[in-house]
Amino acid sequence: MPTQLHFFDPEVVNPNHPEHHYLRLMRKVWEQGDERVDRTGIGTRSVFGAQLRFKLTGGAMPLLTTKRVYWKTATREMLWFLTGETNIRPLVLQGVKIWNEWPHARYVKESGEDISLDTFVQRIADDEDFAKRWGDLGPVYGKQWVDWPTYRYRKDGLYERGEGINQVAEVVESLRTNPGSRRHIIEGWNVAELDRMALPPCHKTYQFHVAENRLNCMLYQRSCDVALGLPFNLWSAALLQRMIAQQTGLEPGELVWMGGDVHLYLNHEHLIDEQLSRQPSGHPTLEITRKPETIFDYKIDDFLVQDYAPQPPIKAPVAV
Repeated sequence: MPTQLHFFDPEVVNPNHPEHHYLRLMRKVWEQGDERVDRTGIGTRSVFGAQLRFKLTGGAMPLLTTKRVYWKTATREMLWFLTGETNIRPLVLQGVKIWNEWPHARYVKESGEDISLDTFVQRIADDEDFAKRWGDLGPVYGKQWVDWPTYRYRKDGLYERGEGINQVAEVVESLRTNPGSRRHIIEGWNVAELDRMALPPCHKTYQFHVAENRLNCMLYQRSCDVALGLPFNLWSAALLQRMIAQQTGLEPGELVWMGGDVHLYLNHEHLIDEQLSRQPSGHPTLEITRKPETIFDYKIDDFLVQDYAPQPPIKAPVAV
């Protein structure tokens, strides 16, 4: 049976704060989730099918306050996705660590050299050739978003690579010219290339919808680590929605998040216990300080968060 932890009831303590939706989901997964063996061998408690909704009007963002979420790190990752880059070196040089474990694990396995993660990351930063060989993640996220591969049939009966499809640019254009379309979709789940990815996309499908001059976004996430991943995923999806809204002259509306396998790792009990003992406070907002020429021209300094006074971070291991 799941361990009974001492949680506050967000519905009673602060029923109007939007963060209580996230906290209630966390508690549900921990108390009611099916305990199972997962890919990492650590074990999880999991529920199947969940939904969260957040209004982004007035600059509001789903930025958790019951622990510090490093929103600049998540923003740098999103900007990296939009470049189509698949190598961790640009992130490493900015101090972003969230993708380091996967190429490190591959290096140790394939090279036989048992070096620490910190040593590996420093080599990625210092040695561009080493980074080219060992820092690439395969055709993950951004590669599919801005350069989805196509193939042409040749007269000799063979296929050759065609021009890649920039899904992000196409969605921005379709929102401008045909806002009522039901095809405003950015898809990351390229079945033909999954085995080449360090990690198949978790936040895989984004769909956009326009109503009353407001841009709504629905994200479907096939696999969701509620404790470590979801806080980043919510911020990043809302950030992408806000950027696209600005580029298309629309007001941000509602973010709808949907999860498939929604889980908590068994070795995160201390994080869950601590976070669910805290009360959310404040209402963080995001200001985008300029409008770049395209969706691909944003910089980290273009984003300003206000009214964010979170409680301390809670550290927990990442399952690889």
